[in-house]
Amino acid sequence: MQNRLVSRIVLVFLLIGLLVSRPFATEGMAQTTPSPALFETKAAQVYLIEASTGTVLLAKGERQPFAPASLAKLMTLDVVFDALTRGEIRLDTIYPVSEYAWRTGGAPSRTSTMFAAVKSQVPVGDLVKGVAVQTANDGCLILAEGMAGSEAKFVERMNARAKALGLKDTVFGNATGLPHPDNVSTLVDLVTLAQHLQATYPELYLTFKLPEFEWNKILQRNRNPLLGIGADGLGTGYAEGSGFAIVASAERDGRRLFLGMNGLATDKERTDEARRVLDWGFGAFEMRELFKAGEVISEASVYGGARSTVPLVAAQPVLVYVPVNNPDRLQAKVVYRWPLDPPVAEGAQIASLSVFSGERLLRNVPLQSASSVEVGTLRQRATDAFIEMLFFWL
Repeated sequence: MQNRLVSRIVLVFLLIGLLVSRPFATEGMAQTTPSPALFETKAAQVYLIEASTGTVLLAKGERQPFAPASLAKLMTLDVVFDALTRGEIRLDTIYPVSEYAWRTGGAPSRTSTMFAAVKSQVPVGDLVKGVAVQTANDGCLILAEGMAGSEAKFVERMNARAKALGLKDTVFGNATGLPHPDNVSTLVDLVTLAQHLQATYPELYLTFKLPEFEWNKILQRNRNPLLGIGADGLGTGYAEGSGFAIVASAERDGRRLFLGMNGLATDKERTDEARRVLDWGFGAFEMRELFKAGEVISEASVYGGARSTVPLVAAQPVLVYVPVNNPDRLQAKVVYRWPLDPPVAEGAQIASLSVFSGERLLRNVPLQSASSVEVGTLRQRATDAFIEMLFFWL
């Protein structure tokens, strides 16, 4: 019994990641047409995804760390939006403008500012507008000090939020994104954060698309250069050494894309390239349904169960956003830990489906058991144990 247990443990570790493939291809795909996935951009890093499916349309250096600069303000706003949603603060909550906030991020700083006057008081709603529309550094600092007592304490909340949201490669050193050795992120993390902001706070997210905002009798237009072409957020940044960056989202004909770019030489190049990538993303792809919700996609082996396999299904339709003229064969791979031990409950998430176009991963979809599998009879368990042991030794 002990030897069999050892062999089962060894088997589990040896066979983790076993791939059960079910390749499929759409008809009429030309094998000689250049792939739209080979789209070229001047950006050193780019990450473009379709929102409803999470399909990755374009990726280059998307996990390479860089200084996010003003894009760090997206996390500042997430902390504020979360506090507003939970009732910790309200839009009419008023915070004072400290000399530190004024000197570091206000008029004397010669950085992006909403020109809040020192020792004045500003409502949270206006501070949010200043940060979202004007990327106001003073707005960030006023919010940080008002909510947490100090910028350092607020940064602790930012980093806790980053961890909670699964931003594995992101750390913040301040609330503004001004140069700081601890500020680091990736396009994958920033786009994930942008998705969260749009999906979780739809009403507050609308602040990003305000065309202008006036405070202290100074009117400033929205700093997002893409608002005129259907974009409705989010922000831009510039860091010496890594260049101009942008995280944006746009919706056309019911489809939403999220774009992250970094490493552009000028703000004009950033605008032109972002516009070009978004136009390509909306025009060169179409939505396809690969599997219906509840349709059996594959089966997973169950050892020692009343049945030897359990069917695998997706809870939602499996949709991908694919090139209109796609020369690559679509492939799907089901991945699960082998062997599954009974009992297996109906609806349990026990596998995942990875969809590829050629070698490019399009999306991952969790799969669940379509039925339950109870523990088998003594004879069934003995038979499966013998087969498992034989497989191991062979």
